[in-house]
Amino acid sequence: MIAENKPRTEWREGSLKARPGVLIRRLHQIHTALFSSECGEENITPMMYSVLSATRQFESVDQTTLANAVAIDKTNMTDILDRLRKRGLIRRRISRADRRVRLTTLTEDGHKMLNLLDAKAERAHARTIESLSETDRARFIEMMTQIINANTPEIDR
Repeated sequence: MIAENKPRTEWREGSLKARPGVLIRRLHQIHTALFSSECGEENITPMMYSVLSATRQFESVDQTTLANAVAIDKTNMTDILDRLRKRGLIRRRISRADRRVRLTTLTEDGHKMLNLLDAKAERAHARTIESLSETDRARFIEMMTQIINANTPEIDR
């Protein structure tokens, strides 16, 4: 016979809006909507913008490093890279040092897109946390980073 795990009454009966997972999901929805209101004309998602930004920071980068930089898995990264390549925003080439590795770089159109989006994306990020004081904004970022680091293997940081 399987022992039944009974949830605590406070958990079961408590407000769903007090659960961390629900709050995190809702905050993500809010940020995505704000990002869309700022950057929607360009048909770029927050993740696509992150990939473009990381690519610019690295100049020429392999898919694994890029996936780690923006904290997504390699399968989703492949899809995003394919969409960005089809739009002419990135270029992919085989590495001279290791033919198994494909390197990603921004195209001229990719650089133009980032120049167009940077201020808009920055505004979306600011709007996401604008209801917090300056001190609370910094602390909020620290706390999110603490939670992520506590739940991310050292090798993936």
